[in-house]
Amino acid sequence: MSVRAKKHLGQHFLKDESIAKKIADSLTENGYDTVLEIGPGMGVLTKYLLQKSYTTHVIEIDAESVEYLENTYLNLAPRILSKDFLKIKISDYFENKPLAIIGNFPYNISSQIVFKTLENRAQIPEFSGMFQKEVAERIAEKEGSKKYGILSVLAQAFYDVDYLFTVPPSVFNPPPKVDSGVIRMIRKKNFTLPVDEKLFYRVVKTAFNQRRKMLRSSLKSMHLSDKLREDSIFAKRPEQLSVAAFINLTSLIEQDAS
Repeated sequence: MSVRAKKHLGQHFLKDESIAKKIADSLTENGYDTVLEIGPGMGVLTKYLLQKSYTTHVIEIDAESVEYLENTYLNLAPRILSKDFLKIKISDYFENKPLAIIGNFPYNISSQIVFKTLENRAQIPEFSGMFQKEVAERIAEKEGSKKYGILSVLAQAFYDVDYLFTVPPSVFNPPPKVDSGVIRMIRKKNFTLPVDEKLFYRVVKTAFNQRRKMLRSSLKSMHLSDKLREDSIFAKRPEQLSVAAFINLTSLIEQDAS
């Protein structure tokens, strides 16, 4: 039995064993003994996770893949969640246990998987996985680049992000049209912000929604005082600001409102 890749689920099954092993080996195994793999498909990566000392769980939305995994990895069967990762409450299944996230992520939901990880960062000390190369680069990118954006700032506010390696289309079935990239995110020791989190998210998203404009113009909708808008930071474009500068900007806006 094999599973047919479904386009509407963004499935591209990894078929190269050495790359599967390399992704499994990217986890440091520090600070958790539970790992959740998202979208295991036919279990090419799962096989290498099961060889590790931690306990592997998988979550899979595709019923055909779930049936294949249950028949192929009998010991794993009780730890297969036939659910949509984006819709579950993680604590319902893992209580408050720390867990790492890993996977060859479906391209069409990969950014949402990162956002959900950030929301649940108190429980997720580490995250490793494969994305479309462009998305992987964006998450890991530093300021001063066109690739640097909302995802870069929000991920790097809470995690140290490393771009690990590039994977060609030929190692997938069916092959995607673009290269893929693997990144690892390790949660920072201090993963809380010294400013209001909702405001921080709003500032970052509003700034990058008009990324070519200076902040003075792109943040107009936030009704800032004239005095604050004279600050030199407002003459910059969002891609020029580091994560620390965005935190500082949020702090200035908080003080301005008080």
